Amino acid sequence: MNVKDVIYNNFVTWMDGDAENGDIVISSRIRLARNLREIPFPHLLDQAKGEDCLKIIKGAWQESPAYQQGQMELETFDHLSSLDRQMLVEKHLISPGHAETNSSFRGVVLNQDGSLSTMINEEDHLRIQCLLPGLQLDECYTLAQGLDDELESQLEYAFDERRGYLTACPTNVGTGLRASVMLHLPAMQMTGQTNQILQNIGQLGMTVRGLYGEGTEVAGNFFQMSNQITMGQTEEEICTHLRAITVQLVEQERLLRERLQVDLKYQLEDKIGRAYGILSHARIINSNEALSLLSDVRLGIDMGILQGIKPNDLNELVVAIRPAHLQKRAEEEMDATGRDIKRAQVIQEKLQGIQ
Repeated sequence: MNVKDVIYNNFVTWMDGDAENGDIVISSRIRLARNLREIPFPHLLDQAKGEDCLKIIKGAWQESPAYQQGQMELETFDHLSSLDRQMLVEKHLISPGHAETNSSFRGVVLNQDGSLSTMINEEDHLRIQCLLPGLQLDECYTLAQGLDDELESQLEYAFDERRGYLTACPTNVGTGLRASVMLHLPAMQMTGQTNQILQNIGQLGMTVRGLYGEGTEVAGNFFQMSNQITMGQTEEEICTHLRAITVQLVEQERLLRERLQVDLKYQLEDKIGRAYGILSHARIINSNEALSLLSDVRLGIDMGILQGIKPNDLNELVVAIRPAHLQKRAEEEMDATGRDIKRAQVIQEKLQGIQ
């Protein structure tokens, strides 16, 4: 297994829509920020210090059971093209900011199905991530913590007895843990309740972002919710709090879906049918419109209005229509119009293939 196998594989683990509450909770993620003691944070590294940092991290990886058993592979960004790195972003395996440079001391560690990854020299020296389908925060934490323990046995982390783990951004100091869930909440949007609900979430210590995290807008009724506080709570308390809020949102979304099916049955079915029709026949479609229509189709699948399509298919499609994946599929660079044409073709091929 190598990193490019994961990049070019259409399916990674978080796309499995059959997990707990997978009709509304697309995925769960735990991310642990860690830094090496007495080494400058990544934004302060020059080439020489960056190479030294990478050498220390590589040495620790080579001693870990996951590496020795061939379960995980490390690749530096000077061996990955800009397109490869962007495809990792579109699969949610690295951050947009991490992908911007091809530096030889920045890189990524991945396992075979993309469920475990580690960004090297992103904002912090190490960002250990576990990404699983549905509502599996506890499972994510167990796997991420296990990998963290393996590395900590070989590395000396920057840690303060009073403050906890030290990080480049002060908002991550403490546990260094960010827990998040990706939610699909179309009924809340349709009934105009989203703004009030998101305001309430903020008062509970959570923040909501778009499909690709910080700095991205909400599209296709997909929301990423995560904790704002990393200090003063244990890792278990953070996960428990997020899980409890997520369960409440899932219950509310389900109630709203039931209400829509009773009160606006024909309007709902018409909206879903039109979305499916446009996706099946459009010759050109931009990313935002495609995500919006796929959201409607997904709602139709989850509510039993549309048959024969699996949530997995749509999860794969949401990634397959992103710019880097489209260009990889076409084997050429494309402008915005070219991507919009190719996007329509990819969607039609996928829908026709699963009918």
